[in-house]
Amino acid sequence: MKESKYFQDHMPENVCFGCGHNHEGLQIKSYWEGNESVCKWSSQEKYHGWSNLMNGGIMATLIDCHCMGTAMADAYQREGRSLDTDPEYRYATGTLTVKYLKPTPNTEIELRASVIEVKGRKTVLKCDFYSANGEKTAEADVVAIRVFDGSENKETVFKS
Repeated sequence: MKESKYFQDHMPENVCFGCGHNHEGLQIKSYWEGNESVCKWSSQEKYHGWSNLMNGGIMATLIDCHCMGTAMADAYQREGRSLDTDPEYRYATGTLTVKYLKPTPNTEIELRASVIEVKGRKTVLKCDFYSANGEKTAEADVVAIRVFDGSENKETVFKS
């Protein structure tokens, strides 16, 4: 079986609203394009903030989940291994700072994230949010923390 290019396909048991196998969720899919991770996603009317404008909380969720997947994929890449190998890693949000630049039409969007720095379990990322016409409508600074390392005891989730 060919390995999926989508980061989220390599997160077993993930039921997250944004990036997991949740039939009511956003079900985003992220992948590498050069040194950036990309997520293309089509919105629906239920994600409106105002008429025909995307809700800011949904935007933040998209950024958050895209960046956590990117941090995970980056860790595997730094170790020179594919996403379908052990040990598994999982990340959670340390901080998420979103700057909304202009209203985002509730249509197709694109996220582009890059890893700025890695220090131990912490990965710092920058993420840009684009509307369907390619206009940047938001940008975010994100810190992802590795909260699960499959090479450690399986009970060691969320240790400080």
